[in-house]
Amino acid sequence: MASLPCKLIAQVAFKAGGDVFHHLVANRPHHLSNVTPGKIQACDLHQGNYGTNGSVIQWKYTVDGKEQTAKQALQDIDMEKKQIAYKMLEGDLLELYKNMLITIHVETKGGVDFVTWTIEYELLNADNPHPLSLLNFFIQFTKEVEAHIFG
Repeated sequence: MASLPCKLIAQVAFKAGGDVFHHLVANRPHHLSNVTPGKIQACDLHQGNYGTNGSVIQWKYTVDGKEQTAKQALQDIDMEKKQIAYKMLEGDLLELYKNMLITIHVETKGGVDFVTWTIEYELLNADNPHPLSLLNFFIQFTKEVEAHIFG
């Protein structure tokens, strides 16, 4: 039986400036371990350059107290739209999901900046949980970055 594509979306108001968030995530992801050390332990460049389509990065991060890794290819980077997508190549999440794509989009509505996280995926097994803990991780991560910028 073929699995169906699924999508989870979370939008977080970001008072510290969406431009700053997008710049940090797109061009300086290796600094995020300094900003949120409890969530992200490392971001290493394997191929290409940060902020460049086709580049490959490897994350070490902790979700629900469990250390995990993810190797991702950057794609659909649009600096004007403040959007970046990460296609999952390797890592713990691929034990549960296939074709996982994580998109971060920063937009301003009514003078407020919002960070929108979209996780697109297919369950490898119908009994697998949907990645709600990952979505919650992204929400908490966004709030921690905001708090860090505000100091």
